[in-house]
Amino acid sequence: MAQSAHDAEGLPPFSKTRFGWFMAYVRWYFRRHFHALRLLGGLQPALADRPVIIYTNHPGWWDPLLFLLLAGHYYPQRMNYGPIEAGSLGRYRFLESIGFVGIEPGTWRGSKRFLAAAAASMRRSDTIFWITSQGEFVDPRRRPVRLRPGVGHAVAAAGSGLVVPLAIEYPFWSERLPEALAAFGEVIEIESGPLRRPDAWNELLEARLASTQERLAAAAIRRDPAAFHTVAVGRVGIGGIYDCIRWASAKLEGRRFDPSHAGEEQGGRP
Repeated sequence: MAQSAHDAEGLPPFSKTRFGWFMAYVRWYFRRHFHALRLLGGLQPALADRPVIIYTNHPGWWDPLLFLLLAGHYYPQRMNYGPIEAGSLGRYRFLESIGFVGIEPGTWRGSKRFLAAAAASMRRSDTIFWITSQGEFVDPRRRPVRLRPGVGHAVAAAGSGLVVPLAIEYPFWSERLPEALAAFGEVIEIESGPLRRPDAWNELLEARLASTQERLAAAAIRRDPAAFHTVAVGRVGIGGIYDCIRWASAKLEGRRFDPSHAGEEQGGRP
């Protein structure tokens, strides 16, 4: 779908070429810093041709890169947009051409820019609008879940389309590097609540995100990779002399070398 002049007021032009280059870097960077990216149950929402907002908790700096990896795997045909602090965008201007919308948090102008971008995205069926809806880094176990007021305003203003909660966290399991875990919640049809006020929308969205976070937390505590679909794989093993010794031992014993610390590649046995 071509971007209309009206939409261009809310969304900057998107460069698929620059986005492709950036994603090559993101995949390389992820492999260096994580053991795996896993989606609980392998269950991603069916978006069909509907406009969509995906709103999330915000446990860390990595969150936007995780969104892009999930979107590239499950929704490669869509362009991805989302807000970023204008100061960060100023240092990396190319980010604006790959979907990052600069806003000034805590200001009237920033709120106006955020709502305009969300509204423009919700007039389209070829984008996803991602919102780190807590507005600041928050531990994934903190309760109650609280969202910024602008999230409810964006959903209420959309009038129709989909809104989907996404829970994420970064626990350490058995490997040297952390896991990146994600879980989608139940899809909400915005038109099913046409009379909801923005504050009422926020209450509903907070409850849905909290329940999704609880489901993901329970699975993270169980540490069972079989409960997840592995979307991307990073580095495995400890490296250095330790893995050299393990490799040599496996060869002498006639075994296939599994670099994972917990023996995940062999069904979870060490």
